[in-house]
Amino acid sequence: MQLLDGKKTSDDIKNEIAEVVSKMKAKGEKVPHLAAVIVGNDGASLTYVGSKVKACERVGFESTLIKLPSTISEIELLKKIEELNQDDNIDGFIVQLPLPKQIDDQKVIMAIDPSKDVDGFHPENFGKMALDMSTFIPATPFGILELLERYNVQTEGKHTVVIGRSHIVGRPMSILMGRKGFPGNSTVTLTHSHTKNISQITTQADIIITALGVPNYLKAEMIKDDAVVIDVGITRVPDETTEKGYRITGDVDFENVSKKASFITPVPGGVGPMTIAMLLKNTLLAREQRRLRK
Repeated sequence: MQLLDGKKTSDDIKNEIAEVVSKMKAKGEKVPHLAAVIVGNDGASLTYVGSKVKACERVGFESTLIKLPSTISEIELLKKIEELNQDDNIDGFIVQLPLPKQIDDQKVIMAIDPSKDVDGFHPENFGKMALDMSTFIPATPFGILELLERYNVQTEGKHTVVIGRSHIVGRPMSILMGRKGFPGNSTVTLTHSHTKNISQITTQADIIITALGVPNYLKAEMIKDDAVVIDVGITRVPDETTEKGYRITGDVDFENVSKKASFITPVPGGVGPMTIAMLLKNTLLAREQRRLRK
């Protein structure tokens, strides 16, 4: 069994990006600038956005964190997004989800300028991804592709089973694994909460990508020997024995599944760190595109 080490791989990517940025600085070029909008005080969201800002500093990007109260109206948030769309100094920005109930997530995603949508959630970017056109790929699927590529995990002709059909991970992953090229060219089955006899499907899979958010859902008896297992799940499970009072758990029963898998991502330290690294990669791409358009 080989560990798909997202922590190490994301560090490699950040070092590569930092090198590109230092060359930009040496040439007197503008460095990439990422802005992050957070609405309210959700603990997990604040931690995640904080990591994004820290990652920007590490690679030499400029970053702006915009904190807005949870009572903000939809109109006010859309106005803020339009300001960011018009701000020439900002190359890309993200709006951290979930948003408070008075705000329609879809409206917010639609309002973001596709050329600054480094999360890759806007329908224009999603459509381009589905059509194999050059675009921003959502950061988590992009991170999974990068892990598969860097560890040279074979995907051609393989049966990939994706568990979960979210717009952020499952749906895009099912499209990307079936596209032409590497990683891709696999036969994809997309499963979800209405799938019957899911174990019959997962035991046929060469590659399993699970993004359900149900701790320890995927058991050893649900996979075949030497399967590749990618765990996107990340759930805080209460645990009084830890300092924080919880531990981060994935969708996979790691202890037992890892004995059968050929490659597996740990949680934490697998897909999570890759997501932030690929967000930086998308922001670098946004900067390049804006430079070429001028």
